[in-house]
Amino acid sequence: VQLQASGGGLVQPGGSLRLSCKVSGLSLDSYAIGWFRQAPGKEREGLSCMHGSDGRTWYADSLKGRFTISKANAKNVFYLQVNDLQPDDTAAYYCATNPPTKGCGLTVVDGSLQLSSEYENWGQGTQVTVSS
Repeated sequence: VQLQASGGGLVQPGGSLRLSCKVSGLSLDSYAIGWFRQAPGKEREGLSCMHGSDGRTWYADSLKGRFTISKANAKNVFYLQVNDLQPDDTAAYYCATNPPTKGCGLTVVDGSLQLSSEYENWGQGTQVTVSS
């Protein structure tokens, strides 16, 4: 199984990017997909996921509706559209997949729903830098 993330880059505040994750070795029809990011000196943060079985999605509250997860099963590619980027969004962005038996891997931490980083397959990360 291989995941290849792409689409990162340098963008000005307020700009947008579409991150892609090309998957080989498994079918996205049934696998859960997730996006994470990690900024220097910070812990990995779960951003969004989509269940493979029914397409239900979850987003971290901190994203405030700026990010959208999607996938194209026929191409075996999934995406994260990121809008209104701000300097705090600067990070390496990672894509990941989980088998149907594990799903999105959402867990309750300190009373709030968060995305577990215990995904089975990971991409190499694509850097997003937001700066004027």
